[in-house]
Amino acid sequence: MPALTTTSDGFLLHGQPFRIISGALHYFRVHPGLWSDRLRKARLMGLNTVETYIPWNHHQPGPEGPLVLDGFLDLPRFLRLAQDEGLRVLLRPGPFICAEWDGGGLPDWLTSDPDIRLRTSDPRFTGAVDRYLDLLLPALRPHMAKAGGPVIAVQVENEYGAYGDDSAYLKHLADAFRSRGVEELLFTCDQADPGHLATGSLPGVLTTGTFGSRVEQSLGRLREHRPEGPLFCAEFWIGWFDHWGGPHHVRDAADAAADLDRLLSAGASVNIYMFHGGTNFGFSNGANHKHAYTPTVTSYDYDAALTECGDPGPKYHAFREVIARHATVPDEPAPAPSAKLPSTPVELSSRAALLPLAGSLAEAVRTDEPVTMDALGQRTGYALYRTTLPAGGEGLLHFDRGVGDRAQVFVDGAPVGVLESERHDESLPVRVPRPGATLEVLVENMGGVNYGPRIGAPKGLLGPVSFNGTDLTGWDCRPLPLDDPGAVPFAPAGDAAVTVPAFHRGTFDVGTPADAFLSLPGWSKGQAWVNGFHLGRYWNRGPQRTLYVPAPVLRPGSNELVLLELHGTTATRALLTGTPDLGPENTW
Repeated sequence: MPALTTTSDGFLLHGQPFRIISGALHYFRVHPGLWSDRLRKARLMGLNTVETYIPWNHHQPGPEGPLVLDGFLDLPRFLRLAQDEGLRVLLRPGPFICAEWDGGGLPDWLTSDPDIRLRTSDPRFTGAVDRYLDLLLPALRPHMAKAGGPVIAVQVENEYGAYGDDSAYLKHLADAFRSRGVEELLFTCDQADPGHLATGSLPGVLTTGTFGSRVEQSLGRLREHRPEGPLFCAEFWIGWFDHWGGPHHVRDAADAAADLDRLLSAGASVNIYMFHGGTNFGFSNGANHKHAYTPTVTSYDYDAALTECGDPGPKYHAFREVIARHATVPDEPAPAPSAKLPSTPVELSSRAALLPLAGSLAEAVRTDEPVTMDALGQRTGYALYRTTLPAGGEGLLHFDRGVGDRAQVFVDGAPVGVLESERHDESLPVRVPRPGATLEVLVENMGGVNYGPRIGAPKGLLGPVSFNGTDLTGWDCRPLPLDDPGAVPFAPAGDAAVTVPAFHRGTFDVGTPADAFLSLPGWSKGQAWVNGFHLGRYWNRGPQRTLYVPAPVLRPGSNELVLLELHGTTATRALLTGTPDLGPENTW
C-alpha cells in the first residue's frame, strides 16, 4: 500500500489524516548552494510538502543519454535536503511540464523531428519517454516514500486536458510509472474546466485542479467531476510570469491570502504556485505563442511568497498567518531577508567584437540555402549566417517564412536592421554599397514555446532569403556556442563607441559574497556572465531591469563580469546593487 492514500474526502499518510500544504520550488531554477535555505523557509512558512517539476530536456540533453544528475540537476540531493527539513515532496516529471521553461521541458532532439506526434500514444514519442524513465526512475526510487524517502505522489503528464484527448497515452504513462516500481499515489492536474477535467483525467488516478481564484466554483467543478476523493488544488496561482515588453505581474497579498483561506476552510489540500519562483538562468526561459510569439523574461520571481533572491515577501507573512489557522506552523521566527552586496560599480575595460570571432567558435556548414539552428545542432543561443549580395543599390531583403526568433542584419559589417518574429517581420529594406558585399544575419533563439501546439517550432533562418526577388545562395551557416566566455580574446576597449555585437569584460572586488542584482543602464540587449556563470538575458525593452546574482556565484576578492552586448553602446560601466528592479507593476 502506498504511504499516501485517499479517502472519500481527504488523504491518509501512513494511515493518519494528512492535508497537503505544499509550495512549488523548482530546484533547477535555484542555485544548489541555496536549496537548503529555500527549503528551510518553506517549512517555516508552515508548508509540509514541496512540489517540483523535472525538466526532461536538461536531464537528458541527448537521445542516448547519459542522464545528467549533478549541479543544478542533482535531484537526488534536493530530495535528501527536503527530507532532512522534514518536508514531503510531490514530483511532476511530465514528460511535458510547461513551467514557462524552454520547450515545456521536451528535449529538442525529440521536438525537432516534425513527424513525431508529441504528447500522444505515437510509439516514437512514448518510446522516447520510456527510455527516459528507464534512466530516471532508478535514481529516484530510493527517495520514494515506500523506500523511506520524501516523495509521496507523482504526477501523470501536466494539464493534458488543455492539449489533447488521447486517453491511451495517459494510460501508457501511468503504466510506465507503475511498471518501473513507482507505487506512490499518481495524480493528474488540469484547469478547473469540465472539458479539461474530462479529457485530462484517468480512472484510478487522482484528479486535481489548477486555479488562482473563484475557489468555491473551481472546487465545485472538481467535485462534479469526481463525487468522492480529496479536493486538491495542485496549482494555486498566486502570481504570474512576465514577457519581454509587458508589465511585471503582481497580485495583492491580502487577496491571495483570502483565497488560500477559502481553500483550506473548504478542507482542500493545496500546492501554492509558486512558493519560490527563482530564475531562468542561461537560455532556459520559455515562450508563449498565441497570435504572436512572446518570450518569457529571465526572472521567474512570479510575485511568489519568496522573492527571486529568497527573501520573504508580503505573501510569505500573509500565508503564514492563514496556514496557522488550519495547521501547525513552527514556533520559530519568520526568516529575515538575506544580506545584500553593497553597491559595486564595474568598469568594463576590455572588449572583443563577436562577428570576427565566429570562425573560432565553431565550424561553418556550407549550404545552398540557409538551414535552421536545429539542423546546425544549436538549439539555444545564437547562429550566424553569411553570404554575399550579387548587386548593389537600394533593395528589399525578404526572409521566406521569417526568422526564429530575432535577427540582426549586417552588410559589410555595418548594422542595417532587425527582424522579430513577435512582429511577424519577413522583409527589410537595405542599401547595399557594392556588388559582392557581405551579408551577415545573427539570429537569436529567444526561448522555445512551452505551451500549445507550437512546441518544437524551428529556430534560425526558416527558409530562403532573397534580395530584390533573387534568391541568395552559397551560405555559411555557423552555430555560436557561448559555453566559455572566459576564452574570448579580449583587448583594451579604447575610447571608440561600439556599433556591433561585442563581448565586454570587467573585474570587481568583493569582500563577503552576498546576493546582488546586476543593473545595466546604457546597455541594450544581450547576455551576462559572472565568474563564468550564465545569469541570462538582459534587454532594455523591460519590464525586467536587473539580473539576479546569487551569492554562491561570487567569491571573496576579484570577480569577473562579461557581457555580450548585441547593439551599439557608449556605456562602459555596470552596477551591482542590493535592490531588484523587475519593472512597472500590473496587479491582477
